[in-house]
Formats: sequence, C-alpha cells, structure tokens
Amino acid sequence: MSASLRTGRLLLRRWEPADREPFAAMNADPEVMEHFPALLTRAESDALVDAIEARFDEHGFGFWAVEVAGTGRFIGFTGLSVPRFHAPFMPAVEIGWRLARSAWGHGYATEAARGALGFGFGDLGLDEVVSFTSTTNLKSQAVMKRLGMTHDPADDFDHPLVEEGHRLRRHLLWRLRAADWHGRKAG
Repeated sequence: MSASLRTGRLLLRRWEPADREPFAAMNADPEVMEHFPALLTRAESDALVDAIEARFDEHGFGFWAVEVAGTGRFIGFTGLSVPRFHAPFMPAVEIGWRLARSAWGHGYATEAARGALGFGFGDLGLDEVVSFTSTTNLKSQAVMKRLGMTHDPADDFDHPLVEEGHRLRRHLLWRLRAADWHGRKAG
C-alpha cells in the first residue's frame, strides 16, 4: 500500500482535514460536476471523503488527494477504486479523477493518472484497469485516450446508479491492459 505517490509536478496523498473545504467547493461547482447527476452538499462531499478513506483501508488503494508539489495546493483527486455497482465488466479496478476548474488545462489529470496506473500495474500487479464516463464527458475521454486506453462500443453500458432516462445514464467503458502499459512514462 502506498500512502503517497509523486509525479513530476504532483503529490498524490491520503486525505487531510484541510482538503475537505476546497473539495466541497469543487463538488458544488456546476462546471466541475457537469457530467455527474447532481451537485454535492458539504455533508455529501465530506461523506465521500470518508468513503474514499475507508476504501484505502479496505483495498490498500483509493482516490488520492492531489496537490501541486511544493505549493501544498489541493486540486482534486486521482486514483484507483473498486466500483460498488454491478455491470457486465465487473469485477474491475477503475481509474478516476476529478479536478478543480483552476487545475484544468495543465495536464494534471493525465500526469496524476499515469502515476496511479504505474502503481496499479507495478505495485498492485493488476492485469487491467478500466475507466468510464458519460458519453458527453469529452475532456475525460481525451485523458483516457492520452493514457493509451481503448474503447469498444460493445462495452458501453447504462450506469445502474444513474436513473433511467437521465441524460448521463449511458456510459462509455475504456480499458488498459498491463501488457499495453509496459514502459510508459509515469510522470
């Protein structure tokens, strides 16, 4: 288990109490949450941090808090998680990220995700990592492409935690096998 990971510009670490306020602000930002069914209240955001930390205890990995190295500035999360819903591709380990608007456009999501993938394929010995997002989330799909993930439309699914008829229900599934990751730059 890794308490933290470093990339060229970022520190991926366990959550600290000071992260909760900027995380709640992110989760209440309509642009950050555009591809999620709803904004989160402060209580819901804090509960999410608690759940993330519990998953570290359960699995030995999770969504790390991400800060810009040398500044201590919290910018969001990136990491690995075991989804808690049923879908045709399960069981699986997913990679995911959510960054504050101020952190967009700097390559941080891709850099942090590369660090997390290196941990997943190296330290954890995973054979495959998946990622998924709504059909409308073109920014996350671009990160998935930069990571070398592949998309097969036959794998797309209706997310069971998004209500039927909701514009975000349909999700695209992306995959990356360890054999295809070997030798990729991690930072």
